[in-house]
Amino acid sequence: MTYKTLEPADTAVLFADLQAGIIELGVTNELARLRRVVSALAKLAALFEMPAIVTTAPAEGERRVTPEIAAALGDLKQHCRNTTDAFTHAETKDAILRTGRKTLLVAGVATEIIVQHSALSGMANGLAVQVVVDACGGLSARTEDAALRRLVQAGVVTTSIASVAGQLAGDFTQPRGAQALGVLYELASP
Repeated sequence: MTYKTLEPADTAVLFADLQAGIIELGVTNELARLRRVVSALAKLAALFEMPAIVTTAPAEGERRVTPEIAAALGDLKQHCRNTTDAFTHAETKDAILRTGRKTLLVAGVATEIIVQHSALSGMANGLAVQVVVDACGGLSARTEDAALRRLVQAGVVTTSIASVAGQLAGDFTQPRGAQALGVLYELASP
């Protein structure tokens, strides 16, 4: 694998099933930490004008996406899937591919289900896929580890919010670079 830095103009973000009733099921990432990292990723998407696609799974009552996404990006269309893979749901697949971006950052719960299947399908659809592991939550440490190993073996890049922010920031003397660094400092603050 060759290293290629993230280019904001060629990157989109998939926020998968980060909704009430599902986000709490992740046990591999403390809920408060997961929300803070998702917030940071949403802020970076807004700062660098990267399109964001939000998926939800069917749920009883109102499907409420974690408020950290809307706080940074406003109210985005929610693609309610009836599949365990964003790419096997035609409307969601079209929304992702319509961005024209060649790199897809994936965040979500559960790592073993929507994140894994969507990342693998993204690769099959010709995208360079990166899973932001600290913006994901798994159902168990063991099953999440198996999913992440499978993804890496398939060529998906696993990354972190710090790495994503650092790559996007580029030159810290430039306004957006300094703001990206500020997102990281905010995340690191207690």
